[in-house]
Amino acid sequence: MSSVLAGVLCLVAMAIPVYLLYRYGSRAWYWHVLAVAVALGIGLMPGTALLQTTGGALLYDVVFIFLMIWGIGGPIVMLYRRLREKHA
Repeated sequence: MSSVLAGVLCLVAMAIPVYLLYRYGSRAWYWHVLAVAVALGIGLMPGTALLQTTGGALLYDVVFIFLMIWGIGGPIVMLYRRLREKHA
């Protein structure tokens, strides 16, 4: 698999949650905590047969990046919007 394709998929995995947070805002705090917990569970999982393949490793990476950015970005967006409303 080409490293360019892997890079593009990782950029897409970062861009989609940023767009969703920008467009729809953050959800309840527990959804973001759950997303971070699932991402850490995926990231710390011992190697499986799927993880030994290139496509499987890329799939795990994309899901991990997506969930981690969405999970961490939610409280940041929520805080930013609250501060913006407070100073408006």
